[in-house]
Amino acid sequence: MKKDLKFFMRPETKEEKTVFAPGPDSIPGEDGKPIMLEIRVLSNRRIRDINDAYRTRTMASDNRGNPLVANGEVVWKVEKDNQKASRHMIAEALVYPDLKDKDLMAFYDCHDITDMPDLVFPTADEYAHVSRVVMAALGLGPANEKETTKNADESVAEAKN
Repeated sequence: MKKDLKFFMRPETKEEKTVFAPGPDSIPGEDGKPIMLEIRVLSNRRIRDINDAYRTRTMASDNRGNPLVANGEVVWKVEKDNQKASRHMIAEALVYPDLKDKDLMAFYDCHDITDMPDLVFPTADEYAHVSRVVMAALGLGPANEKETTKNADESVAEAKN
């Protein structure tokens, strides 16, 4: 008996949806309330592609420059720039503010979108807030500080036991 696959042919899986989240308190809109961030929910494939772009793989070598071999195979050294990958995800996911906007980039005299999150949200609080809400929208982190603190407290309690 052949099982029906129509349940897996969902049109919404082909589209990236957009969600809204309040921005940092330090950036008020015209009404005096924090601006609303517009966040594009990136696909798992897009997130993986961004992460892969910041991963390099080189042959591991000893002090003399000879390649290291283990069990008959060359050993590879993998380096990741997770911070730059995260900034790239933030720049890709934010629809408003559009960190890839040419005028905004020109205002900050910036040519690399991975630098834009640090420039547009220069304080630690602003950046942490934006990073937290974007990563939560992408399914890569908790939605708010209370969840982060709660999870950290639970981890510490488990470690003590």
